[in-house]
This record gives sequence, C-alpha cells and structure tokens, in this order.
Amino acid sequence: MSKHFYSIGTLCLIMWQAIKEATIPELKNPILLEGLPGIGNVGKIAIDFVIEELKAKKIYSLFSYTFPHSVFVNDDDLVELPSIEMFYKKLGKRDLLILTGDVQPVDEVSSYEFCEKVIELAKSLHSKEIITTGGIGLAAVPEKAKVYITGNNKEIIKKYAKGTNVETKIHGVVGPIIGVSGLLVGLGKMRGMDAVALLAETYGHPMYLGVGGAIEILRVLNIKLGIKLNLNKLNKEIEHLEKETIKRTNKISAITEAMKKGKNEASYIG
Repeated sequence: MSKHFYSIGTLCLIMWQAIKEATIPELKNPILLEGLPGIGNVGKIAIDFVIEELKAKKIYSLFSYTFPHSVFVNDDDLVELPSIEMFYKKLGKRDLLILTGDVQPVDEVSSYEFCEKVIELAKSLHSKEIITTGGIGLAAVPEKAKVYITGNNKEIIKKYAKGTNVETKIHGVVGPIIGVSGLLVGLGKMRGMDAVALLAETYGHPMYLGVGGAIEILRVLNIKLGIKLNLNKLNKEIEHLEKETIKRTNKISAITEAMKKGKNEASYIG
C-alpha cells in the first residue's frame, strides 16, 4: 500500500477551496484586513463598511465542508450557503486585501486550516502584513468604546499605535483570543507576516450589535491607512446593518458563546 504525504498547503487546498471570482491586478505591498462575525459583530461591521465605502472588488470566495451545516434564506425566499469572501482595493501607496463573511470556522482544526489558506492566498498576492479586527465583550454597554491593540511583534504594535488613542496594555483585559482574528496573528508570525489585532469594547450579549466599537476601529483605520471613510454614514445605516448582519450571523452565536472561557471577565471571540 502506497503512503501519501501532504504539506500544510496541500491539506488546506483539500479542506478549503478558493474560488477565483475576477482577474486580480498587480497589487502594491497589500495589507490583509480581516473582519468576521464575533462578539458584537464588531469586526464584521467595520470591515463590511470599508468594503462598501471603498467599493472594493471581490476576487475570491472560500468554501469548505467544515462550514456550519445550515443555509440562509434570502429576501427572495431562496437559500444561500454561508460564504467567506476576499476583496481588493488599490489605494496607491499600499493596496488592501479585505476578508469578510457570514461565518467563521467553528472548531479548532478547521479554524487553523482556514487561517493557513488565507495566509497562503495573501502571500501569493505579495502581502506581508495583517490587521485583524474584533470585539471585547463587556458586562454592560460601554459609554465610549476603547480600542486595544496586540500583535506578533513589538515593532508592528508601535507602528499601528502611533498617532492613535489605542490602548497597548491589553494583558489581563482579555482572555484567549479565540477564532480567526487571533489565529491569523499567531500563525502570521510562523509564516513571516507581521500582524496586529484591533479589538474594541462592546456589550457581550449575543444579540447586541457593536456599532460603537466598529466606529472606533474605523477611526484607527482612517488614521493609519489614510482611507478617509465618512463615519457619520455608519450611524445612519444601523437599521440596515441590524437587519442584514444579525439575520445572517445569529445562527452561530450559540456556538461562539459556548467557546468562551471565564464568563465573569471580559473576553474576546474572533
């Protein structure tokens, strides 16, 4: 009987399929920007707003049989599979790769495999840097959400903290960063990519929409990426965001809540 050996890249190819949706132009040193569902959907709200405002173009859809075994019913009363998508936007000095979706992997192995696949795609497009986003769940709604930063080396943290009001003292504020927003940062170090996570305070209830935290993350991205987003528009779109975002993500809220550790302290889930 012959033996078969697979590299990490080959295994990820088997478990995760990246479907090319459009011709990809030459990108200039792109930064990978991630925002998937999590506590308060803070990261997803922020990154979906970036995609909409910058009119970013979709280049990949990612598919896996490890997605949650459910489908969504859309406004046309038709079913849709969950999706995770990668977009790009050319900005001039540095371009963006932007990752968003309806869900994120819900178990440990598929989460690692997914992050390896995303890093593989990003590196193939000459990306050397990652910014992930998400929420820190609190027991009450914060009056003004603080944004905390962590990363996989001191230099990248200093780079993204400079000129902003982000909090760099994060040890003891959050527990383990569970999910894609944490793993991309950790695995990025192993794969030679600098990475930071921007985490905003929000109310930890699974049905709460963390628009305030999303706005604070967007303020940081405006400063550091120079993308000049009109944040007043986000407040006006809250009703639309509640309808679309919660509808497509509350099916997995019970799963992500079960992953949390230490319910009496602030914690973060990808």
